[in-house]
Amino acid sequence: MTEAAQPNALVYLVDDDEAIRDSLGFLFRSRRLAVKEFDSGEALLAALPLQPLGCIVMDMRMDGLSGLETFDRLKAAGTALPVIFLTGHGDVPVAVEALKKGAADFVEKPFNDNQLVDTVLDCLERCSVEQREAAVRDELSGRLKGLSAREIDVMNRMLEGRLNKQIADDLSISMRTVEVHRARVLEKMGARNAVELAGALKAAGVSPTRRDG
Repeated sequence: MTEAAQPNALVYLVDDDEAIRDSLGFLFRSRRLAVKEFDSGEALLAALPLQPLGCIVMDMRMDGLSGLETFDRLKAAGTALPVIFLTGHGDVPVAVEALKKGAADFVEKPFNDNQLVDTVLDCLERCSVEQREAAVRDELSGRLKGLSAREIDVMNRMLEGRLNKQIADDLSISMRTVEVHRARVLEKMGARNAVELAGALKAAGVSPTRRDG
C-alpha cells in the first residue's frame, strides 16, 4: 500500500515527548499520511472510539500510563487497530511481551525513518485487507439470513455435491421444487453455481447452519 492509496487512513501518534511528536508528525505528513498526535496514553483512550482504518504508533515508556498499559486498555475497549511500539534497547523484552498480546510490531530507537514508515504502511495495508474481508463476511452472513429454512436445507446439500434427485429424496420433495430452491439460493447468495458459492463461503470463513425439517 502506498501513501497516496490510503486517503482515509489515520496514524495515531502517542508520545509524551513533544520533540518526538513534532519530528514523527512531520515525517508521516511528508509521506502523505494523516496524523493525529497525543501526549499520553490517557489522551488516546479519551479519544475512543478511533476510526476503523488506522494505525497506532506509541512510545513504550511514557509518564502516566505506559505504552503496554495503554495497549491493554485499548484491547479491553475492543479497539482492533494495529499498534506499533517505539522502544529503547531496554524495552525490547516488554515489546516482545506486547507482541505476544497481539501488538503488530515494534521499532527500536534510534530507528530508520523509512523503516518506520514502511512498518506503518504494512500495518495499514493489513488493516485495510481485514476490513474488506470483514465486509465480505458480513454481506454473506446477511445473505444467509435471507434464506428460508428449506433453502438452507437445499443449499447444504448443494455444497455437499449432491444431485437434484438425491436432494429431492433426502427432503422428500419433488425435483422441480429442488430446482426452484436451488435457483433461489444462488440468486439470493449472488453466486452463479454451487462451486462458486462454496468457494465464497470458504474464503470468507462463513458456515451455514443446517436446519433440516
